[in-house]
Amino acid sequence: MIHLFAVALGGALGAVARYWVSGWLNNAEHPIPVGTLSVNVLGSFLMGVCFVLILEKARLSPELRPLVMVGFLGAFTTFSTFSLETVAMISEGHIMSALIYISLSVLLCIAALGAGLWLTRLF
Repeated sequence: MIHLFAVALGGALGAVARYWVSGWLNNAEHPIPVGTLSVNVLGSFLMGVCFVLILEKARLSPELRPLVMVGFLGAFTTFSTFSLETVAMISEGHIMSALIYISLSVLLCIAALGAGLWLTRLF
């Protein structure tokens, strides 16, 4: 039961953090949704860091994994918003922006997760 509360608490905090960060960074002048891209890249990096810290190095409390990795980072990053924004760009005729956004999202998030794993294992 404690795991459910950990996920709920992490989810609430992650959702608020995503709302704040993406709202701060999204700007109508950008051809792609920079806020969503940023939270997904940052969240991927943090997932790599947390994976190493919680499961490999620090061996922290088992409640931390659902709190941070499922709750906080699950709510902080958002594939559904990415999908909606991509479809909106395509339907508005911004095909090139959509392709750039898809490419950046996939490549940067994978690279960020790898960087998080590598940097955390390094130190």
